[in-house]
Amino acid sequence: METKGAVMANETTGEMALVTGGSGFLAGWMIAALLNAGYRVRTTVRNLAREGEVRAALSAVTQGGERLEFLEADLLNDHGWDRAAAGAAYVLHVASPMQVGEFRNQDVIRPAREGTLRVLKAAAAAGVRRTVITSSAQAALPRRPGDDPSDETAWTDLSARRLSDYTRAKTLAEQDAWRFAAENTGMSVATVLPAFIQGPVLSADISGSIEIISRLLKGQVSAVPRLGFTIVDVRDLAALHLSAMTAPEAHGQRFIGGGDFLWFSDIARLLRQTLGKSADRVPTKVAPDFLIRLAALSQKELRQLTPTLGKRYLFSSAKAERLLGWKSRPAATSVLDAAQSLIRTGLT
Repeated sequence: METKGAVMANETTGEMALVTGGSGFLAGWMIAALLNAGYRVRTTVRNLAREGEVRAALSAVTQGGERLEFLEADLLNDHGWDRAAAGAAYVLHVASPMQVGEFRNQDVIRPAREGTLRVLKAAAAAGVRRTVITSSAQAALPRRPGDDPSDETAWTDLSARRLSDYTRAKTLAEQDAWRFAAENTGMSVATVLPAFIQGPVLSADISGSIEIISRLLKGQVSAVPRLGFTIVDVRDLAALHLSAMTAPEAHGQRFIGGGDFLWFSDIARLLRQTLGKSADRVPTKVAPDFLIRLAALSQKELRQLTPTLGKRYLFSSAKAERLLGWKSRPAATSVLDAAQSLIRTGLT
């Protein structure tokens, strides 16, 4: 989706953009958007052995792989970050662990906070033009569910009970970033706060939000919980990051990226009605809240979600629409594209 401030596709800029966490779901689409816009891209991975699979995944959606380079860097280690930022005009800090996959049952707060500061320090030392931090709409939760949509003026109340570690990590890391920017007055920083990310996968390295669709298609969920999310498409989110990276209006600003709200029951119904036999195992029955809370006693990931059972948190992207001309495509399109890509790549 075209946005104001974003470089048009195939316009060769020759400028370098650093994207952290290149093996991730969002980072992959961001790298593709940058390459398609003519940038040179450098990306970090925790292990260079993953370079081949990332390149293979990207080859399906972009050209210009010769303008992509990989460096090894870890959020919990200083080594490599100065080299990664050297010569970059822009830094997009996407890498942040979630408690799925290789970070299952691990602390995510320390890597999120320390990693953000490591990247910012390297960006400041390299004199980059703009640093964009990927935060989360979870860092801008409204005080009460069902209120008017939350916007960028809101900050999640960290004194609230039963916040997930992911919510705390994202809120604290973004607050750290803004403090760092205030202390380094010559630095230009913007933050992007994605809602629940959907859209087509590029590889088997899927995010927690896509894993939920995968579990529905595999029949690993017997009944859907009363959970719902504001949804944003990963491709539109990549475009929002590029606009935040280049638009003069984005300096010093937060931008929520979100679209329609869907309950899990809406998503399950959409999959069943659209995908035919591929969605035969998707449940449509809604689970009582007490059963979800009971299951959460033994499932830490589910326990992170129980505080939002039955609650409808809405987020407004009016600021991104007004300043950057940005908008997310319909949530149903993003969910179906995610599901169809999972089926096509054999991940169901």
